[in-house]
Amino acid sequence: MTKKQLAKLAVEALKKEYPDAICSLEYRDPLQLLISTRLSAQCTDARVNLVTPALFARFPTLEAFTQAKVEEIEELIRSCGLYKTKARDILAMCKKLAEEYDGVIPDTVEELTKLPGVGRKTANLVVGDIYHKPAVVTDTHCIRIAGRLGLTKSKVPLQVEKDLRAVLPPEESNDFCHRLVLHGRAVCQARTAHCEICCMNGFCKTGVLELAEPKAKK
Repeated sequence: MTKKQLAKLAVEALKKEYPDAICSLEYRDPLQLLISTRLSAQCTDARVNLVTPALFARFPTLEAFTQAKVEEIEELIRSCGLYKTKARDILAMCKKLAEEYDGVIPDTVEELTKLPGVGRKTANLVVGDIYHKPAVVTDTHCIRIAGRLGLTKSKVPLQVEKDLRAVLPPEESNDFCHRLVLHGRAVCQARTAHCEICCMNGFCKTGVLELAEPKAKK
């Protein structure tokens, strides 16, 4: 089986298992998604969703953020961790958007990654969810499950992104990554891969091996 065939099987299995492929971050506009994704670094989406209502109520627009004091942003996002760095990035990001992009969130990974604190993971999420372009968000769930499936041998985000772009149908790539997050939380967890209940255990490289072991021992 080729990797493209394997990827197609994974896409269809996850689509059936998780028909609603949506981002778990809560937002109302592109700027809020951009900021929420920056906050999610080394922090759970659930925690970010608890923090952002107050943040966005205090700073409802890009202009409001550009006029903010970094200390005030810090206080509102403190529980997200790395709050000083994140607050500094958010303020600098908003100022650059206002000054160089006329307040419009860029629609390419290349332009988005020119913004302070924005890496490829964040950029791909915005490109995929806001502009509905092919995108591959290589978060920890994506990297882990893609490796277990046999779609990549790398754990380096950029290489995993390249490997997945090479085998995934472009129109499915963004939703596929959202579904990997859902599957990673529910079934294919970091500490334990629950292969016995996995919708991909018939073709997943790891799943096939895990399920075959008990039979081999018998």
